[in-house]
Parts: sequence; structure tokens; C-alpha cells
Amino acid sequence: MAEFRQEGQLGVERRAMLTGTIGAAAMLGLQACAPASGSRPATLRAPSRRTALVPIRISRDQLIDVKCCIRPLRAAGPNLDVETVGDALVIHNYGHGGSGWSLSWGSADIAVGKALSVLPREIAVVGCGIIGLTTAVMAQRAGLKVTLYARESIQQTRSFRASGSFTPDSRIALAEPAGPAFGELWERMARFSWKAFRTYLGLPGHPVEFGDSYQLSDTPITRREWPADPAITQNFATSGRPQQNSEFGHYSERIRDIVPQAQPLSAEENPFPQPHVRRSSQMIFNFASYAHVMLGEFFERGGQFVMRDFARPADYAALPQKVVINCTGYAARDLWQDKTIIPVRGQTGWLVPQPDAFYSVRYRNVSLTSKRDGIVVMNNNPDMGEMLGVGDSMELPNVADIEKGLEIMAPVFAPGFQAQG
Repeated sequence: MAEFRQEGQLGVERRAMLTGTIGAAAMLGLQACAPASGSRPATLRAPSRRTALVPIRISRDQLIDVKCCIRPLRAAGPNLDVETVGDALVIHNYGHGGSGWSLSWGSADIAVGKALSVLPREIAVVGCGIIGLTTAVMAQRAGLKVTLYARESIQQTRSFRASGSFTPDSRIALAEPAGPAFGELWERMARFSWKAFRTYLGLPGHPVEFGDSYQLSDTPITRREWPADPAITQNFATSGRPQQNSEFGHYSERIRDIVPQAQPLSAEENPFPQPHVRRSSQMIFNFASYAHVMLGEFFERGGQFVMRDFARPADYAALPQKVVINCTGYAARDLWQDKTIIPVRGQTGWLVPQPDAFYSVRYRNVSLTSKRDGIVVMNNNPDMGEMLGVGDSMELPNVADIEKGLEIMAPVFAPGFQAQG
């Protein structure tokens, strides 16, 4: 993978480490010896007892918002290349598919390390989505003066329209274009981010927290496989766009040892009317409080925010800072003419927050994720898998899909549901 595996870039990484980069790891206490990828000790089960849950209110009158966003899928994975524009050194950090939130700290660690390799005193970061804001804070923690340029603050970005859960390999890359070496890079970003997010647990406002997540089914739950369909003769290499699920890379097994895994519930434990249920613990992000904490740190460390739009790469050379980290997400498709970015449409509905019903449920093609800032509703076609929304750049919401999702989920909270008490 050119952006990170070339010998020259490895040299950048080594020099960056010598200047104390990735220094954020020391400051955060994030470096630790990781167990072998995918390993996990045997599970110990507690005695069976039924879980007491408050039913989620899913009537149409609870729906307060519908959001639509475009995720920037790059076949080879995120762009972390370095190039010069005029007399400016530009480090790219964009194209994370549906994994921008989840990989934000690990990706920023790499980008800031490359910036530090030339020993600047100050840098510019362009873009104030979750990747841009995290990169700016990471650079400050490494001792740099940072000016953040963006046409909008994080609350107005596509990042604020995401679902807000830890999904580090969601449409992150296509297996063949990314190549076999990408898995190691992905694992580095995922592990670093996981540890960084855990430093926000327990803070006021709960910017990051864990919640129980239940997967429900009317039939035994098995892992769905997506074998290549020989009838589909086109692929990314021939069409510039993936044509089937088998083209996507999946890397979550590499961090199985640190991420909670789903466990089946016995009949005695199961509070739902559906006979087959698995439960796990899910890391979630509460956008409002997380943005408040991050922006607070950015400004407390002396960060400057300049509202500005960029029309072309040459505009970067006009900045007073001569080291720039480009975190423009999907906008890089037009700004940098990066046509390797493939739009992937996503949509979420938001119900009124229900703090007493703090858990997530997945049933058929619908998911409900209860968070401090609302209950996220997603209605996805299970037969589409990762191909859902690929190539679709339409950002207007479709309320009917969310309403249909609420109808599908209604049987979950039918009289058979074991309410609290």
C-alpha cells in the first residue's frame, strides 16, 4: 500500500518516533503489549437470570429527526499519503468509509507522526469532522501550535450524522486493492483508537460509554457469509466500483481479543419474544458531549479556528503554515479530484432519548441504538450487506424507510417482552 508501506514513508515514521511523536501514546498511556491478534481466553458464564429491561417506545410520535450522510469509501483504504503543494507539505488523512469515528485516533496518530518528521512548530489542519478535530487535538498534545481551517464546525459536518458506535472495519477498504499489508495498518489504528476512547469513559456528559447490545432472530443465529457470485463478472478493477459483498475487506477478527464478543442467552435469560438472542457490549459515542469535550480541549490548548472554504489544492500553499494535514473526508473527491472515493449513502432516524431504556437491539434488518442524544434507528436491507448505498450520493433523507423500520421492530416489544420487574 503506497501511502504507508513504501520505504520512504517508513523512514518518516522512524524519524517521527525519534522526535517524540506518536507521543500522544506516552501522554495518554496508550502503549501496551497486545495479545496475539484474534486470541481470547475461554468465556466464564454467570448463573442464568432474566435481564430486566424497560421497553423502548418506538411509536411514530417519538421520531424527532432523520439524518443522511455520505461515507467516503476508498478501495485501498484511507489516504495517508504525503505530497508537496507549492512550498507546503501536505499529509492526507481522509477516506475512512464508515469507520471515521472508530479509527479517528489511530489515523491521527499516523498523520501527526508524519507531520512531526519535518520538525514544525505549527501546522494547519483542514476539515473539522471527527478526523480533522481529532488530528488537531493530537497535534497539540505533541506540542504543536494548530490552526484549524474548515467551512463548518463539527456540529454541521457529515460526522455528526453518523450512527455513533465503534465500527472500525465498516466499509474501510476493498480486500484486493488494499492488499494483504493493509490489515496490519488497520489493526494499528483500531487498537490505538480503542485505547484512546477508553480514556473518555466516566467523564461528565458521557462522551464515550458502553451499552448492552442484543441481536434477535426468529431462527438460529449464524454468521452470514458472502461468497463471490460467479455470475457477476464485473468488479472494482473493471468498473471502478465494487459489485458484490465479497470484494470488501473484513478485519475485525484481528482485534477480537479486546472487543467484547456476542454470547447467546439461554431461555431463562432472554427477555424478548424472539427465541434466539445474543448479547454483547457496544462502545458508543454521544456526539454533543464528545464534540464539547474535544472543542474545549482544542481551544484550551490555544487552538485557532478559521472558517474558510478551499476551492483547489493550490489554496493550501497560500496558508502561512507550511505543514498541512488534509482531513476533508468526502469533500476531497472534488477538492483534490480524488475519484477513487466512492460515495456510500447512509441514513439514521432519531427517537427522543429514553435513558431508562439504555440498550441496543438488532432484529431482521433494523437496529435501535439507545444513546444519551437519542435512539438511533437504522433500516438496512440485509440482502445488500456492505453494498447498501454504494455509489449513491443523494443526501436527502427518506422518512418512509425509518417509519418502515419502526413497524418491523414493533413485534420485539409485543406482550411477550419481559418488562422491568
